Amino acid sequence: MQNTKLMLSSLTLVGLFALAGCSFPGVYKVDIQQGNVVTQDMIDQLRPGMTRKQVRFIMGNPLITDTFHANRWDYLYSIQPGGSQRQQERVSLVFDGNDQLVGLAGDFMPGVSRDEAILGTSPAPAPVTEKPVEQPVERPAPGSLLEEIQREVDAAEPVPVPIPDPLETE
Repeated sequence: MQNTKLMLSSLTLVGLFALAGCSFPGVYKVDIQQGNVVTQDMIDQLRPGMTRKQVRFIMGNPLITDTFHANRWDYLYSIQPGGSQRQQERVSLVFDGNDQLVGLAGDFMPGVSRDEAILGTSPAPAPVTEKPVEQPVERPAPGSLLEEIQREVDAAEPVPVPIPDPLETE
């Protein structure tokens, strides 16, 4: 009888410690990601007129292909970082009758990494002032390394990025 009482109380104590360990502060909680991971690089590669095959090569298979809207692909992505609130983003691509990309809509900001935007780790944008403050431009000393680098930067010409040719399948 005494052994049973001791064993029951010890099992209860172990169960309470195990239950308390689940919500104990400092315990690592896994980030939960679901859906298609879409990066800003992927979005930046999309161009109007791309075929479905080219878009699938860049973006991967869409999460949702709607039967009623056959010309629209939806990419959904949700993340719940370490026990905090779940956040979701969506990108929709629209094709025309010739299976060419004609539209893009979604919850992304061009030029900002989606992971940084979702996790909130990107630096806050600088507040816009009504009148820009003009700073005096400091020129590098003549004959210095900085002057030579500045001359090379000023002489540089932009090079256009080639658009990939359509993929051929046989």
